[in-house]
Amino acid sequence: MIDKLKKKIQYRWFVIALIFVLFMVAQADRANIGFAIPFIQKEYDLTNSEIGIIISLFFAGYGLCQIPAGFFVKRKGIRFAYAAGMLLTSIFTFMMGKVDSVWHLKILRALVGVSEAPVVISSTATINNWFPTKEKGTATGIFLAGSKFGPLLVPPICAWILINYDWRHIFLFFSIPGVILAFVWYALVRNSPSESRFVNQQEADYIAEVNPDEESSNRSFKSRAFRYGLIDRVIRTTKLAPLDSSRSVFRSWDIYGAAIGYMCMVGIVDGVIMSWLPKYLLQEHHLSIVASAALAATPFAGNVIGNLCGGWISDNLLAKRRKPLMMFSAVSTIVMTGLMTVAPKNPYLLGLLLFLLGFLIALGYSAYSVYAMARASKETYPVAYAIINMGGQLGAVCMPLIVGVLLDNYNWNAVFITLGIAAALCLAVVLTIREPLPAGGEIE
Repeated sequence: MIDKLKKKIQYRWFVIALIFVLFMVAQADRANIGFAIPFIQKEYDLTNSEIGIIISLFFAGYGLCQIPAGFFVKRKGIRFAYAAGMLLTSIFTFMMGKVDSVWHLKILRALVGVSEAPVVISSTATINNWFPTKEKGTATGIFLAGSKFGPLLVPPICAWILINYDWRHIFLFFSIPGVILAFVWYALVRNSPSESRFVNQQEADYIAEVNPDEESSNRSFKSRAFRYGLIDRVIRTTKLAPLDSSRSVFRSWDIYGAAIGYMCMVGIVDGVIMSWLPKYLLQEHHLSIVASAALAATPFAGNVIGNLCGGWISDNLLAKRRKPLMMFSAVSTIVMTGLMTVAPKNPYLLGLLLFLLGFLIALGYSAYSVYAMARASKETYPVAYAIINMGGQLGAVCMPLIVGVLLDNYNWNAVFITLGIAAALCLAVVLTIREPLPAGGEIE
């Protein structure tokens, strides 16, 4: 019994596994409209621009509620905020399957976004509260892998539903898991490890980084030690005091710069790849529903692997530096979207290209969340990340509208060129923000 009490429990990894599943379901609720779009468009006789508005309404509700959600999470705690957000997301998703007009669809699409806002803030705030600094990048990579695992599962499930039912059943079926998981979260997760009956003192001390040197000496694997060098001069590594008040967060260019960079990347992934890719495959490449489902899943398979790898690399090979992978993903996206303008007709080669696009974008995706963890205090982190994620969702609001207009007036090559320009803007802005010196690091 004594030995058991002395052994550190690993309950935090159960918590991140639950976040993986929860956010996978939440992301599936936002991504499922991609396969419903061609059928909604036909039933209501809508233009591409009008479809772009419907897609954007989710991100408008989601983005505009990020900062209120940040304060809501800060006030109510992650336990209640996460469960409430997930439950409402599922209810509004279900109601989308019952609409009788385009206006009802638009209102409900926006409400799904509003209700999902506390879910993402609660997810990252949980990671910040439940993991030590050396594991936050890895944990965030797992969380974001879940966010892309949902869209990975959406195409085959939607294809089966469309073959056997109709587009309305997509929303009816996808609403069920979230209701169940909301109650599971509320029952099993508390606001902090110290409040949980499933966490012993050894794990609580480890998470709080009590005696970190002793803990590090007991690890079989040590992450690479921080050494200031050329890369730090490029990424502007410097010692920074944590932003410890909401006012200091709102006055920080580093937070706004990260928000603008994230705006560009989220606009590409959520605003275009997640929402418009099925239509691109069905109409541009004239693929069947089944073939389109298989190819639409490939960038998200790349996302899952890229997020896991990016989080681990950031923690262990880059010594908790976050900007290098942000910059690498931006450069890679410029290259990959350029290649999409000459995308092969062969479905296997096209699938490989889409997989690589998703993988390379995702390598730096988790860095935006973890960057705010180092830049802000634990108390102000929900607000700091809310600003960054709000920026991301503004990109997801604008991009579907831009794509709709481009498709009504030009073609898909114009879309991919625009995505490359967005990635170039991301790179330019990320270069201007500072990399916080990791705890314990020194500038020689």
